[in-house]
Amino acid sequence: MSRPIPLSAARILLLAGGDSAEREISLKSGYGVATALQALRLNVELLDPALTDLHRFRWQPNDIAFVALHGGSGENGEIQAILEAAGVPFTGSGPAASQLAFSKSAAKLRFLQSGVPTPPFVLIHQSDSEARLREQAQRIGYPLVIKPDQQGSSIGVTIVHSPETLTTATKECFRYGPFGIIEQAIPGTEWTLGVLDDECLPLIRIETDNIFFDFSAKYQDETTRYVLDFDEPSTITDAIVRAGHAACRAVGTAGVARVDLRLDPHGQPFVLEVNTVPGFTDHSLVPKAAARIGLSFPELCQRMLESALEHAPAAPVQHFRPAPPAWPARQAG
Repeated sequence: MSRPIPLSAARILLLAGGDSAEREISLKSGYGVATALQALRLNVELLDPALTDLHRFRWQPNDIAFVALHGGSGENGEIQAILEAAGVPFTGSGPAASQLAFSKSAAKLRFLQSGVPTPPFVLIHQSDSEARLREQAQRIGYPLVIKPDQQGSSIGVTIVHSPETLTTATKECFRYGPFGIIEQAIPGTEWTLGVLDDECLPLIRIETDNIFFDFSAKYQDETTRYVLDFDEPSTITDAIVRAGHAACRAVGTAGVARVDLRLDPHGQPFVLEVNTVPGFTDHSLVPKAAARIGLSFPELCQRMLESALEHAPAAPVQHFRPAPPAWPARQAG
């Protein structure tokens, strides 16, 4: 399957849905992508891993997978490993980069090793005593952010301003997995950078009336503002772009990725995370950035498919089963 597949002759299997907490967002992304690919007159079929066992799916030599899954096995490298083992070209990053990026703590350790600025943090576990959690929170300092280690769309995220609300925040975090992080809250502004292979898309500043850019601000609040013309000097915006680009290189992303950053009042950017499967809804940021340079949503999707063919895996591997995620050791930044 390493031979080139003309897009006009390909069966595009659109992977959307899944069984993660972000299923509904994934289905919306899938609908957007399906509409775009149909506009290109491509052969598109929906494939929902929550309903179909991909290990037993009958792949065809002309298949290309468009991954529009958010969270869980669709973003942590497991499904990418299945596709790679089957020799199926797929959009986005490979299994190793996907697994690394999906663990916030593992990605942040890689950022630190690569000199990418990221807020100080500590890894926590649901078995930690309340005393230890308070001790670690004090070590990071208030205000701080509690996040699930493996989750997206700001699900389970809480900004904590004092010890009185720490327990409630950690309980909410551990609803979405056994590991979480306590991260220093960075005052300032919210930014995002889309990257297509090694090309940086226009930077976007995000403005919301919510406490932070949470699930509501991302997907429900029509007052959230996405700014592409800035008052900040180019030296500042260039620094944000360099940090975001460096984060993608550190993780090893391919295809489309999105980097979330904060800019503090002193003009210092901090990378929060790299998303290897960014959203494709009507609120999503990468399509907005692509449109800024004249790249329509169907054209962006076509570029992603072309990138998938460029990074196509080798011949199928038989009897493959993906390894479980390797959890990082507890460390602080």
